[in-house]
Amino acid sequence: MTQPNTAVELQNLSKTFELRSGWGRKRVRKSVVAVDGISLSIPAGQTVAFIGPNGAGKSTTIKMLTGILHPSSGQAQVLGYTPWRERRTLVRHIGAVFGQRSQLWYHLPPRDTFELLARIYSLDRAAFVRRRDMLIERFGLGEFLQTPVRKLSLGQRMRAEVAASLLHAPRVLFLDEPTIGLDVIARQELRDLILEWNRDEGVTVFLTSHDAGDIERVARRVVVINHGRVVLDDKVSMLRRQYLGSKILSVKFHAPPAAFALPGVTTLKASEYALKLEVDTRVTPIEQVMTEVLRAGSVADIAIEDPPLEEVIAHIYGRSQEAGGRNQPTAELLASES
Repeated sequence: MTQPNTAVELQNLSKTFELRSGWGRKRVRKSVVAVDGISLSIPAGQTVAFIGPNGAGKSTTIKMLTGILHPSSGQAQVLGYTPWRERRTLVRHIGAVFGQRSQLWYHLPPRDTFELLARIYSLDRAAFVRRRDMLIERFGLGEFLQTPVRKLSLGQRMRAEVAASLLHAPRVLFLDEPTIGLDVIARQELRDLILEWNRDEGVTVFLTSHDAGDIERVARRVVVINHGRVVLDDKVSMLRRQYLGSKILSVKFHAPPAAFALPGVTTLKASEYALKLEVDTRVTPIEQVMTEVLRAGSVADIAIEDPPLEEVIAHIYGRSQEAGGRNQPTAELLASES
């Protein structure tokens, strides 16, 4: 089924769970559809954000693509392998990072986990040492390489998690909420590392996240699902133009600021020494708004944030319902990331 230069292929992939509730004669069986006939084709080397609200079917899809779950119907291939039938072979060619589940041994330092993974994957010793040392340098792991994982900060642990997933040189990297709980600097560092690996080694990246910044900065293509169905499949540049055109600007002043007004700027919250503004960057650039804010008074602190992803997704759902159908990917999108 998988075509040349295609990393991931799904055809009408579905997963239904059978749930039981109650006791004795009152016991009831209920079918819950988690994934409902998803079809996708992801070219090798593409970075894809797979997003949706909790319960939309994102993690269930990843578990099927990594061979953890069997589908109820439909087909899927990753690098030409059927995940749930050829999992032992497939795992040698894919990497996976789950933000809330660690593959690092909790009481061991990262270096020991790397050694264990080298044996699990039966890596050539010389090749493993070269790649391990290169990952340690690039991910900045040297300072805590001998520290037990339980003593690492979340940002340090996630850098080590991604490095561990790349030890065996995978061709596809599945990332499920990799930046959850990280601070702003740690999130940006991890995004940069993921992008660098995609660029330098051509690793296909399949990312799920609730962080709009992850999607905007890491992915080139976005697939939005709801109730197990695809409701949008398009370029992230389109998502940025239509749905990520606003920013949230939070400012604290040393003294009460002077009043100012700009087109496309809405005050969400105001107090004597603070402002929270929503900026429509399609109307007024964020740089111009910041210039006016600095003129208004002495600034103690300032932060720029993306709108909550839940709001972006709700907007997408509203438009998809108005359109009366799914947004199908263009031929250009499937053929190229550019």
